[in-house]
Amino acid sequence: MNEAVTKTLEHMELLEIMKFLPHRYPFLLVDRIIEIEGDDSAVGVKNVTANEPHFTGHFPSMPIMPGVLIVEGMAQTAGAICARKANEVDNLVYFMTIDNARFRKPVVPGDQLRYKVVKHKQRRRVWKFHCEATVDGQLVAEADIGAMMVRKDEE
Repeated sequence: MNEAVTKTLEHMELLEIMKFLPHRYPFLLVDRIIEIEGDDSAVGVKNVTANEPHFTGHFPSMPIMPGVLIVEGMAQTAGAICARKANEVDNLVYFMTIDNARFRKPVVPGDQLRYKVVKHKQRRRVWKFHCEATVDGQLVAEADIGAMMVRKDEE
């Protein structure tokens, strides 16, 4: 008999994300994390709205979300699950590396970004993730990122 194993995924709402990340509006670029498997993988969500400050200067006649902010949103998703897994509320997760970044399609107001982050490896307080951003199931950006957790007293 072949029984399916059901896995319950965790999630993080905005206020919990803010406990683990120091970012605040307008630089908090993940609204919710809807699927979390420890620090192995997660899916974050960002609702892109026209009133975000970068749209006033980034191609005002055709607002496009800057690619660097999409990568930052993926990194914030990864950083939040790392800090949560380690239960490190008062520490910082530093963005260390960006490799193999590719931007496939513009992201515009009204889109909902989904950041999928998957851990490749971890060594002590350093993580490496492969990240993909999608809109309506279509890949819009991807990158490999590295992050390091630092205690505030070690800064």
